[in-house]
Amino acid sequence: MNKVAIVNQIIPFSCVDGPGSRLVIFLQGCNFNCKNCHNPHTIDLCDSCGDCVPTCPKKALTLIADDNNNRVIWDESLCSQCDICLSVCPKQSTPKTQQYSVREILDLIRSQVHFINGVTVSGGEASLQLPFIIALFRAMQSSPDLSHLSCMIDSNGSLSLNGWQQVLPFIQGAMIDLKAWQQDTHHYITGRGNHRIFSTLKMLAELGKLYEVRLLHIPRVSDFDSEVDAVAHYLTQLPSNVRVKLNAFQHHGVTGEALMWPSCTEAQMRQLANDLTQRGVNNLILPDIYL
Repeated sequence: MNKVAIVNQIIPFSCVDGPGSRLVIFLQGCNFNCKNCHNPHTIDLCDSCGDCVPTCPKKALTLIADDNNNRVIWDESLCSQCDICLSVCPKQSTPKTQQYSVREILDLIRSQVHFINGVTVSGGEASLQLPFIIALFRAMQSSPDLSHLSCMIDSNGSLSLNGWQQVLPFIQGAMIDLKAWQQDTHHYITGRGNHRIFSTLKMLAELGKLYEVRLLHIPRVSDFDSEVDAVAHYLTQLPSNVRVKLNAFQHHGVTGEALMWPSCTEAQMRQLANDLTQRGVNNLILPDIYL
């Protein structure tokens, strides 16, 4: 119960982060450096350099000495969400994080327990704070008033198989991003290879814990359309109840090179969906809106 997480955001009610209505915890920090990340400020941890403190128009940031180290403290009650601090950060990180203990998260869950079907931990990359997730989900399952809630992880799939074995007893399912089919394409987009993602998908599918595979279609960049035969064959080997969610790349929130990439239109998304369906892929989920 003494585990602490660095949290970027908590959404008390979501219908798009797993089955039913869910409380979603977005943890700070990611081991991928995706060019197309629409939340790039969640990748790095704030190193409390203090560059952002004098730029805050609402004085919501304070630099204090803590155990001989500097630490930036964020006062949410003063923050106007202008995000100037994000624009000046040399690491493109955010000082607007908070630390939560397992007990504090349990209190939040209890405040929403009558309105939700479960809890999803996302990121950033959730699995980087695996001990906290295990402690939280174990505590939920041992609490009579919370044990009926399903526990899910939204992940990039990079966790080792040993790590998954540790957390699997405490989750009902996982949602995994497959960001590209070919190794070279995946490395270009994320900075990392995809072998471990395929190992993750295999293990979760075999153990009945794979809830959803997510594919992000980036026209002329990702390779799901050019590799559609291989992708479809792979997806049809997964259990029939696994959802395949197609996401359309848009420019919202992205920075750098990805701003030059073409956004995905509804027509392009429907073409990919049709190509997959013709090759036997069922249980496809398409975007509701295209921004």
